[in-house]
Amino acid sequence: MRITLSVIKADVGSIGGHTQPSERMMEAVREEVAGAVNRGLIIDGYISHTGDDIAIIMSHTRGENDSDVHQFAWNSFLKATDIAREYGLYGAGQDLLVDAPSGNVRGAGPAVAEIEFEHTLEKPRAAESFMVFAADKCGPGAYNLPLFLGFADPMCCGGLMLPQMIKGFTFHIIDMDNTAGDSIIELNAPEDYYHLTALLRDNERFGIDSIYSRTHGEKAAAISAQRMHSIAGTYTGKDDPIALIRNQGIFPAPEELVSPFAKAHYIGGDARGSHNMPLMPVAINTPVTGIYCLPIVSCLGFSLTKDGHFSDAVTDFFDNVAWDETRRRAQDKAVEMRMQGWSGPAMLPYTELEYGGFRDTVTNLVDRFQIREGTEAEATE
Repeated sequence: MRITLSVIKADVGSIGGHTQPSERMMEAVREEVAGAVNRGLIIDGYISHTGDDIAIIMSHTRGENDSDVHQFAWNSFLKATDIAREYGLYGAGQDLLVDAPSGNVRGAGPAVAEIEFEHTLEKPRAAESFMVFAADKCGPGAYNLPLFLGFADPMCCGGLMLPQMIKGFTFHIIDMDNTAGDSIIELNAPEDYYHLTALLRDNERFGIDSIYSRTHGEKAAAISAQRMHSIAGTYTGKDDPIALIRNQGIFPAPEELVSPFAKAHYIGGDARGSHNMPLMPVAINTPVTGIYCLPIVSCLGFSLTKDGHFSDAVTDFFDNVAWDETRRRAQDKAVEMRMQGWSGPAMLPYTELEYGGFRDTVTNLVDRFQIREGTEAEATE
């Protein structure tokens, strides 16, 4: 059978500021998911939150970009939004950027990642396992470095030297500045290693859209690479991407995919989406309540039964004392960066500042500049 994994995530309200959704909101979405399972729209579903973002993780047989599945997720977020408004929560409906999506929710605000594949539980995929990374308070290219390392660098992924992965992977890179449509370039690792780094160093413009096995042609990863302000025309919240990744066997193992996150690498995000700060790995259902507004990322692991149901338990990869040192280092890196306040690399350049007020302030000041008398440039004929 052909199975589709869909993850759709949105911030539709939170308690006491941008912290976490209420339990009433979470329960409303769970009830919607249970109803979708009962009427046969989806096979299975799981609900979690990372910071103030609610994620709906689903399996079904309807393919990618299915309008019914996407509309169901949208309606679920609307139910949670109604509760957020009833209780006066912050940012109610924040990521729902249109009145009603047309067909599917891509480009309407929520983050979307989907993979469709033939599900046989036979070689080369005798077992189907996958991971869902969910990030909050960060820009769309948050996964550029760790996924590049996990799928292209044998220093992090020793499996790349094995026969099933020795041919490498094809990366689909999206230019997120292009609003006319999905502008994609395909680059192969290892041949295009340097070309990949030339693009992926820019987390704000270029992002990994998907990754494919060059040996088997199978889709390994899907990432929600989009810029919220390109959709809304103004700042409504950070882009907060998700990544859906199949693992083991013909793909990197979980430890090869999570180990790059031990770098706690700097990305755009943090308070008002305007700073460069380290990405901190956290357990699922973690609120944003620490010092500053650190970008955070969670990671859940699933297995699929033969009929497409999720395993009876999930693995929370970052809920482990082994990650405590990374979290401490991320906090130390954050303190050092924020000690610079507004100066230099501590904040994003004005071309990337997500909080519209910063741009408005500078624009108003630029209009007040005057050419100093006696320094006018001579007109050229």
